[in-house]
Amino acid sequence: MDSLKLLWMSTGLANFELGQVIMMLVGCGLLYLAIARNFEPLLLVPMGFGAILTNIPAAGFSEVGGLLHYIYYAGIDTGIFPLLIFMGVGAMTDFGALIANPKTLLLGAAAQFGIFATLFGAIALNFVGLDFSMKDASAIAIIGGADGPTAIFLASKLAPDLLGAIAVAAYSYMALVPIIQPPIMRALTTEDERKIEMAQLRHVTKVEKIIFPLGVLMMTIFFLPAATPLVGMFCLGNLMRECGVVDRLSSTAQNELINIVTIFLGLGVGSKLSADQFLNAKTLGILALGAVAFSIGTAAGLLMAKLMNKFAKEKVNPLIGAAGVSAVPMAARVANKVGLEANPHNFLLMHAMGPNVAGVLGSAVAAGILLALVG
Repeated sequence: MDSLKLLWMSTGLANFELGQVIMMLVGCGLLYLAIARNFEPLLLVPMGFGAILTNIPAAGFSEVGGLLHYIYYAGIDTGIFPLLIFMGVGAMTDFGALIANPKTLLLGAAAQFGIFATLFGAIALNFVGLDFSMKDASAIAIIGGADGPTAIFLASKLAPDLLGAIAVAAYSYMALVPIIQPPIMRALTTEDERKIEMAQLRHVTKVEKIIFPLGVLMMTIFFLPAATPLVGMFCLGNLMRECGVVDRLSSTAQNELINIVTIFLGLGVGSKLSADQFLNAKTLGILALGAVAFSIGTAAGLLMAKLMNKFAKEKVNPLIGAAGVSAVPMAARVANKVGLEANPHNFLLMHAMGPNVAGVLGSAVAAGILLALVG
């Protein structure tokens, strides 16, 4: 009988707790969004599966000696995985639209307003007993930039205990861009504004594309060194893409390397979705603040584009302002889709890519500012 009892106690059925069941269902929900709805599948599949693995009772995946424990501490706690992701994203990014129309930098900057608005929102939640420190609030606020790697990087530095909730919120709202943004875009623009056709962008030379990442890096070094880990890796990836002499390295950064790191990053984040860390009032507060941050960022970009349209010689379609959040390239595609609905001859994709890539730089700069202030 003792042997049978020991055998029973070693099974999952005997050790399951309600919280673990709930979090495994959350993991299944992430898998559903990725597989059935095609929402950010490259990250949500390993993240959802990681959430299931870490909540298996008595398996020890996230404990010292477990696979997910070492993946997390080797790549996320050290900040290595987000930086490698940024290098890969840089290698896949074409800055041509931003260089051709540098005014769109303002749209990328305006969309970061959601970050700083949410910072004060997180602090305000202390009045209802959630007790977010300044570091916690800063890590939560970066969700407004709609940039998963940046959110993970900052959270790992400032609030590692909130990493799971912040990462889930950041990537969930990135995945929901096609659902969240269009109603805001239609509410803040008129039919005539959505119909505006923009002039074709000028040709950007290879020399300009090579100089641009070097110039961005130098500006960051001079004025905000705290942002150089993210901006530096991003610029390295972009320089490898544009210089034309390291095609093999550029191809590796865009494909094999970023794919491998994405798998480990998703599993590592999923390892923080354990019941004891995720099921609490703070998590609900983070998810709510993330939705507010993303909405404010979208609205700020739209309103800045409307303002630019009043003073610009060449008309600016306000829809491209919504692409100032750094969900690349999904936010630009959504702006293009809404523009086409209003005017079948209105192709905004390339115009929207300018503020979209500016948003990537903007979120990295915002992370650097927060890190410098409270890190």
